[in-house]
Amino acid sequence: MTSEFSADSAPQDRTTATGHEFDPYLAKGEVQHPDQTDPHFGHLITAMVTPFTKDDRVDFKAFEALAAKLVDEGNDSLVVSGTTGETSTLEDYEKADLVRAARSAVGDRAKIIAGTSTNHTSHDLEMASKAERAGADGQLVVTPYYNKPSQDGVLAHCRAVADAADLPMMVYDIPGRTGIPIATETILRLAEHPRIMSLKDAKNDITATTEVLTKTGLEVYSGDDQNVLAWMAMGAAGVVSVTAHVAAPSFRRMVDAVLNYDLKEARIAHTELGPVIRALMTRVQGAVSSKLVLSWMGFPINTDVRLPLVQANEAEQELVLTDLREAGWKL
Repeated sequence: MTSEFSADSAPQDRTTATGHEFDPYLAKGEVQHPDQTDPHFGHLITAMVTPFTKDDRVDFKAFEALAAKLVDEGNDSLVVSGTTGETSTLEDYEKADLVRAARSAVGDRAKIIAGTSTNHTSHDLEMASKAERAGADGQLVVTPYYNKPSQDGVLAHCRAVADAADLPMMVYDIPGRTGIPIATETILRLAEHPRIMSLKDAKNDITATTEVLTKTGLEVYSGDDQNVLAWMAMGAAGVVSVTAHVAAPSFRRMVDAVLNYDLKEARIAHTELGPVIRALMTRVQGAVSSKLVLSWMGFPINTDVRLPLVQANEAEQELVLTDLREAGWKL
């Protein structure tokens, strides 16, 4: 049996503009080959904690110092008042003030993405407008939680919020918290909106993520710290991280290695980050662990969180310490 393609008929130039070989026959059809090497929000984003004083006020001094530290360590953007920022227990005026504080701390060195989500669409519209007035560069919008809307409801909600402010939107798909996933077909339809630019993907569905990457122009970010290497290898833009509070240089190293096609270096960084990610993401809630480890590292932050969150107990702290010591940390 002979191949229908002869050596003479195959294209001779098999390299891209970057010099990397690819198979032109795989480029046929409707799929795209994602190239998210210059995404709007950059590659490394930390979803910031919100520090509090002992009397339960937002500690803007600590917050601004943390924002500056994270940008110094390689973050391209910062999420303010997201899940890790304890958005559910922040007042509306605190969220707007946090956007202003982040902008004051980092200037134009990084973009500020405001978490504007509630599970009440009209409230989200108001928060989107407030974030824009406060100086945000974008907004992060999660699937309405607890209500469990239909996919048509998710679509209508996200489109309405996107229309409410002149801000690029990052849609956040995290069914473990919201109760429902965003169906791939819904994401494909959301991608048609001119302001919906990005997806924070915490669904852990590699098939769905691949379809989004190859059928839309959305810039996809891993919403799970352990998936960054895999998602970027598929063509994703980067990560919205919690663990980067305490390991931003390592994440920067891994991201840059992927962008430079240095798989060996990326694997090394990924492996070294494993116990650190386990410490920050699996022992206690991310806001709790991030404040705790930052304080252990000598950063001036109060470890208090707002109810219903509570600080880590002794057993939980020991688990976190054990993980970090496995990574070679001296604490």
